Amino acid sequence: MLFRLENLSHQYSDGTLALDDVSLSFAAGERIALLGTNGSGKTTLLHHLNGILQPTSGKVYFEDKPLKYNSKSLLDLRKRVGFIFQDPNDQLFAPTVKQDVAFGPLNLGQPPDQVKKAVDEALTTVGMAEYAEKPPHFLSLGQKKRVALAGVLAMQPEVLIMDEPTSNLDPRATSEILHLLLRLNKESKITLLLATHDVDMVPLFANKLYILNKGKLVSEGSPAEMFSDAEMIRSVNLRAPRIAHLFEVLKKEDNLPIDKQLPLTIGDARKEILRLLSSQKTSKPEATSKRRNPAA
Repeated sequence: MLFRLENLSHQYSDGTLALDDVSLSFAAGERIALLGTNGSGKTTLLHHLNGILQPTSGKVYFEDKPLKYNSKSLLDLRKRVGFIFQDPNDQLFAPTVKQDVAFGPLNLGQPPDQVKKAVDEALTTVGMAEYAEKPPHFLSLGQKKRVALAGVLAMQPEVLIMDEPTSNLDPRATSEILHLLLRLNKESKITLLLATHDVDMVPLFANKLYILNKGKLVSEGSPAEMFSDAEMIRSVNLRAPRIAHLFEVLKKEDNLPIDKQLPLTIGDARKEILRLLSSQKTSKPEATSKRRNPAA
């Protein structure tokens, strides 16, 4: 396992128990989503994976070694585990885009030519090379999120941790960010972990899903498995993806023979509709034959 959390709890100074005895793990190369309503503990959990917070109790393991919280250990961890905040303005502070992206590699002591190469490659990867000289505060929210991502990618991490990476983005920007993350996972083998409450986005992104509620880990599994349990999803004040909800209604209200595993994406829905149409076609000749021969 790349990361392993054992009985992790975190209580803030005001007495709020944000995480309560959470245990989970995930391997390198996976795409993991933490799903839950606001206040479920998602952000607090993410902050433990990068050493921003220390557990009140329990342990966090990285490559089977417990995290250490001295400066050197945290620097070594953050070279390999990049963190992207929900609000990119929390990460962007330099006068220009390229200076902002260069901050991380320079802070690691990399030589100038190596830093320039890393910055150019990162900006090209996120589609922001033409904005290199632009001040970040003149960018749109979606562009700022791309620059924040470039700043992390310039450090060549093995893991990307993201807090609501598509929040407040329009549909096109959301789609572009998701496609970019999937490409990074496929081509660069970067492990991806994001927190979100966007249930429609999860099936497009994740191959493993953890559901949090009031600081507790409620359930875990593939998105298909989790969203098939409608009662559990509703019990934690979430809903199924719109497509899954439509097929659930068709199954219950219209008695269509929908598979138990509800479609979650347009691609899944297309396959299920074609299956239903195909089964309908094969049953029609039999019905016609019976009408023609009442004795049959």
